[in-house]
Amino acid sequence: MNFKRPRGTSDILPQDQPHWSHVYSTASKIAEQFGFGRIDTPTFEETNLFQRGVGDETDIVQKEMYSFEDHGGDSITLRPEGTASVCRAYIENGLHNLPQPVRMFYMAPMFRYERPQAGRVRQHHQFGCEIIGDSSPEVDAEIIELGWKYIDDLGIKEVTLRLNNLGDPMARSGYLSDLEKYFTSVANQLPQIDRKRLERAPLRVLDSKHPDTQSLTDAAPRSVDYITGETKEHWTSLLTLLDNLKTNYPEFSYTIDHRLVRGLDYYNRTVFEYEPIGATGQQTLLAGGRYDPLIGILGGHETPAIGFGSGIERMILEMKKQKVMVAPLKGPKIIIITVGDAGKASASLATELRAAGISTILAPKRSLKAQMRYANNQAAENVLILGDREVNQGTVSLKNLAADGVQKEISRDAATIAEHIRSNRKI
Repeated sequence: MNFKRPRGTSDILPQDQPHWSHVYSTASKIAEQFGFGRIDTPTFEETNLFQRGVGDETDIVQKEMYSFEDHGGDSITLRPEGTASVCRAYIENGLHNLPQPVRMFYMAPMFRYERPQAGRVRQHHQFGCEIIGDSSPEVDAEIIELGWKYIDDLGIKEVTLRLNNLGDPMARSGYLSDLEKYFTSVANQLPQIDRKRLERAPLRVLDSKHPDTQSLTDAAPRSVDYITGETKEHWTSLLTLLDNLKTNYPEFSYTIDHRLVRGLDYYNRTVFEYEPIGATGQQTLLAGGRYDPLIGILGGHETPAIGFGSGIERMILEMKKQKVMVAPLKGPKIIIITVGDAGKASASLATELRAAGISTILAPKRSLKAQMRYANNQAAENVLILGDREVNQGTVSLKNLAADGVQKEISRDAATIAEHIRSNRKI
């Protein structure tokens, strides 16, 4: 029987790691530059956390979650997104007692039962950032700037920001009522899937990817026309701050998209997405928004918050599409080639070199020519050749493959070898 990985998942092989390493290191660097600390939460949570947090009527809860009953009879779900888990951790661990706001980032796998296609898989990895405890427009601009800096530092170009304002609960009530009336009046023109969305949650119709529905949304009520008072001041201030970002980031641009609602119920006020200019289909690179009600919904004190999530697989697809160059895999510093009966001495030397902090591999015991070929295929910087003569003399032959390829006999002690390696001395 030949086992295969589950549909919608992937094996990230050693040769794939340069892109992944580039994304992970860039994400951590940018998050830390903005003062974020890393948080890791469990891979699975109580199912009710996502039902309450993400929303019962969302596609995620309705048909995309991996849920099961454990041996104790509890309903458990593999996390489909990261924000609800971070908010649960914020409440459970009393992070409201820390100076506010609290800035946290995570990098972790997420799980959704979806139809696999380019940029959409059943297990994907996500980089996310959350700022909890601040309602100011400056924080909205900060999280949006962080997203831009992350994408830009990855080397991805030609990206634009789409954003919208979903309003506060009071404004949203009138907006949703008018939105439902509008879509009900054109319901006979909606595809069946969006008629069902209209019955469950009218706002979800705006999130439809069906072209017939999208053409109808152009005439639909716009949420920004319903915001007033402090919410409108917040929105106006945010747009001014985003205009100011162009001073430091000349390529930064944004458009207001009245169809943008995001697929999760916890969002309010600011919502945003970054995508390649001219993108079609599933090409959102990073998306998020403000979710001020969520911590209260989950049992904590009402606490303002904003954040984003970014799929790493989709980022890497875009990097490859744009031919972004990343640092290649580094080969080992040393490969030890054994000749004759020097196997025991080679193994001992490898241990000493690793203890000295030098990456070392023992070549498979084959002919000298085959071992040299193996070293070249591994992109080794140096080879050490150790045979019976070298064992008896306490020496080793060192050949620098990364420089001029000259071979020289040196003392076999790890300190001497390390000195040659670390100084990049031509020999």
